[in-house]
Amino acid sequence: MFVPIIPIPKPRTTQRDRWAKRPIVVRYYDFCDELRLKYQKPLPASLSLIFYIPMPKSWSNKKKMATLGKPHQQRPDIDNLVKAVLDALCEDDSFVWNLEACKLWSDKAGIDIEDFNG
Repeated sequence: MFVPIIPIPKPRTTQRDRWAKRPIVVRYYDFCDELRLKYQKPLPASLSLIFYIPMPKSWSNKKKMATLGKPHQQRPDIDNLVKAVLDALCEDDSFVWNLEACKLWSDKAGIDIEDFNG
């Protein structure tokens, strides 16, 4: 299922974030709330995640066409993106035993969450 949302990585949180809200932490919790609203299915134990990262608006059309669909090889790290999705969609993600993830440049931001077995 494709979820139209800008992927946000999970930030490192501290005890202070409970009362002094940093902007990155607030954006992360807003992302989690929006993802839960848009994806209301149980998370499969074997899943495939494809993160579609939006291209910067400052890029030229030529550069955008050249990178469309290509691997995204910069920050945010893929493990932090995966952590954000798993933590947002389930309380205890220890049941997930198989995971495939990739991140690609795209003109439409979103996350494709599919059952890996089909």
